[in-house]
Amino acid sequence: MSNPSASASPLEPGSLTGKRALVTGSSRGIGADTVQYLADAGASVAINYRNKEARAVKLADAIREKGGTAITVGADLTDPDSVAALFQSVADAWGGLDILVLNASGGMESGMAEDYAMQLNRDAQVNALNAAVPLMGPGSRVVFVTSHQAHFIRTTPTMPEYEAVALSKRAGEDALRALVPGLAEKGIEFVVVSGDMIEGTITATLLNRLNPGAIDARKEAAGRLYNVGEFAAEVAAAAVEPVPADRTRLVGDVSSFEPVAE
Repeated sequence: MSNPSASASPLEPGSLTGKRALVTGSSRGIGADTVQYLADAGASVAINYRNKEARAVKLADAIREKGGTAITVGADLTDPDSVAALFQSVADAWGGLDILVLNASGGMESGMAEDYAMQLNRDAQVNALNAAVPLMGPGSRVVFVTSHQAHFIRTTPTMPEYEAVALSKRAGEDALRALVPGLAEKGIEFVVVSGDMIEGTITATLLNRLNPGAIDARKEAAGRLYNVGEFAAEVAAAAVEPVPADRTRLVGDVSSFEPVAE
């Protein structure tokens, strides 16, 4: 986990007191920093992990030591039964959910099934949202985290090593957007947060390993890249700030990308 205190908190202390938040894939990286920002603002937070339990527990303990409320819930988001158990744990703990941040993603891991990226980045996102909806009421918020390389993949090609992941994440975004009318009927808000490559993430590390110099080239083209704490601050802000008309919060430089008609 990076140190989110190195980036200015986007939320006022106490502004989320009484709110309940779940961030998927939040034992490390962007998810962990997002959890910390939400907890610092007073939210009760559920830290979800797949296999990094020790990191999740350490983060929860740190939040509790500062007077916050945190639980840890392990789940494999590609397993529907595991997802159901995840949200049952949240229901048992708090009785409902006000903020759902769909942060977990992947597809570049070795040894996974050929369609793993689509399972995780599309199917699992839809399953997680559908499982969360019964716990969410009017005024609650869903935040989907993605990248410019995925969000703009229809109009701007990305590096070959990332293309399958980008396509699957865009498919996930499209599938979630298709659910927006039903969410709106229940008063549940939805927003996409899209950022450029983020320095310090596992994805950036893997991409640079497969395509040496790729991150430096992107940094030069963009002028600068956000770090983990800075981008997490944008994700946390998206959980509370007014939703843009196109339901998309673009973070960082987008001059290299062609717009996509939503």
